Amino acid sequence: MQEVLQFFPGAQRTLFRKYHIGGCSSCGFSPDETLAGVCESNGGLPLNEVLERIRQSHEEDARILLEPADLAKRLAKGEDIRLVDIRSREEFEAVHIDDSLLLTQPLMQEILGSWNNDQRFVIIDHQGQKGLDAAAYYLGHGMPNVHALRGGIDAWSLEVDSTIRRYTLN
Repeated sequence: MQEVLQFFPGAQRTLFRKYHIGGCSSCGFSPDETLAGVCESNGGLPLNEVLERIRQSHEEDARILLEPADLAKRLAKGEDIRLVDIRSREEFEAVHIDDSLLLTQPLMQEILGSWNNDQRFVIIDHQGQKGLDAAAYYLGHGMPNVHALRGGIDAWSLEVDSTIRRYTLN
């Protein structure tokens, strides 16, 4: 599974969403297991079908990701794109992209309750690992124009705005 997850970073999300595998201790798997073994231990799922679903999901993830340079160009053109930062309040207060909004419970309710479903918005996280999950959540709630910033604010700092300080989490 370790190799599968390296090649298809969203595989665990796909396995959980489609087959309820890998999301909790009762349905988890270990990195040294094979995909075939995981399929077998979860009711004999057809390996080829599971692998194809992982491939499809990987392609869907690629469509959700937005490159930092592309976002910068769109913002510079004045496109109506809201930036929603899902990092902790401390991370947000330390560094953030101008005009981004920190995701709080009230903002989440506002997004789901009163934003136009066609509103374009981009999820920003630290390094791009959690942004896809958050974007998938909103896509699942009927908001087709949500994206995740590829590489998060870390990539933004490296590729677009070096004045935004990079940091690591312990």
